[in-house]
Amino acid sequence: MHFISQELEDYIEQHSEKEPLLLAALNKETYQKILLPRMLSGHFQGRVLSMLAKLIRPMHILEIGTYTGYSALCLCEGMQENGALHTIDIKEELVDFQRKHFDKSPWGAQIFQYLGEAVDIIPTLDQKFDLVFIDADKENYLNYFELIVPRMNKGGIILSDNVLWSGKVLEPLNPKDLSTKVLLEYNQLLANDSRVETVLLPIRDGLTVSRVL
Repeated sequence: MHFISQELEDYIEQHSEKEPLLLAALNKETYQKILLPRMLSGHFQGRVLSMLAKLIRPMHILEIGTYTGYSALCLCEGMQENGALHTIDIKEELVDFQRKHFDKSPWGAQIFQYLGEAVDIIPTLDQKFDLVFIDADKENYLNYFELIVPRMNKGGIILSDNVLWSGKVLEPLNPKDLSTKVLLEYNQLLANDSRVETVLLPIRDGLTVSRVL
């Protein structure tokens, strides 16, 4: 579902910051070699992530769902000089692809990859975070949130991707559609949870910004 016309999306992209050359190359190679390339954040959302990270200036970042590493590199653009980004994914076949592009960036030594289920890995991270980006399996969004909140610094930001789910959040719920069911519950939780204040932005497939109180 396009929430705005393709022409308007093109105009928005043309009048936002240009895509860095490193990310443009990663974008191109993802589309050439990797399955489901539309999972990549892409130029416009990538610039949004970069801008948010630059405003937040995080020292410690957690990303749940690495894919090919595009969003991780966008978030690193705003990371403090001695900061670190920890990124988790379940796809072993993408680890070397991610690392190749990470090491081409200025932040290669500051990006730590984890392979496995995020619900198992998050409890092992002995770290408080300033910025978290959730962009993984939708069925676990509620679980990720509950694991993350106690590990956030006060005032930290949780970004949640795909929360409009191609508009399915407005359609009659198919009882077999677990992803949409969980996202509906997740969006309701973020709107009402006293631990955070939240705004849902209609960027691409929906991006929620939640500030930990």
